[in-house]
Amino acid sequence: MSASPKLPFHLTRDEFLAWCPDDGQRWQLLDGEPVAMAPARFGHAALQSEASRLLSNHLAARGSPCVVLTAPGVVPHFRAGVNFRVPHLGVTCTPVPPDAVFLPAPVLLVEILSPGNERDSWANVWAYTTIPSVREILVLHTREVRAELLRRQPDGNWPANSLQVTQGELVLDSLGFAGPVGALYRTAGISGTG
Repeated sequence: MSASPKLPFHLTRDEFLAWCPDDGQRWQLLDGEPVAMAPARFGHAALQSEASRLLSNHLAARGSPCVVLTAPGVVPHFRAGVNFRVPHLGVTCTPVPPDAVFLPAPVLLVEILSPGNERDSWANVWAYTTIPSVREILVLHTREVRAELLRRQPDGNWPANSLQVTQGELVLDSLGFAGPVGALYRTAGISGTG
């Protein structure tokens, strides 16, 4: 995702949802500022698609009520009135009404870092940590096979540093998922770290 030119207005979340144009562009609200999201490049889109497929298949095989959604809207707890963020993937185990505008009670959120969106993506990650239901946040890199995992600790706090996974198994406790991190990158054309 890449920031668009600054628009000359500041919106609340409700004003943003009423304003947001149906122009085929994806928008999010960052601290009151509407920001257009750039189309994904191939490696980014392939990584997002493969992660969605693997997680969805895993949940279906377990008979889980949880669902994986692509680019769902989420509302951080902090500054909720002026934020409407859009992660690349979100997982909830709460029923979602068909006309829902944002994902209720997400347990896992996934951000994909591209060269031009790193600052915005990390700002989203820190905003996601304020959502009480979120148990894990997965950050996937697009220049190399590398996943960074933040997992909420038993006391409710978040770790100071992410768990770096560049080979071997990626474990997502929130979904009971375990699989090779390289499988996420199968179609993305991104080589491993060795």
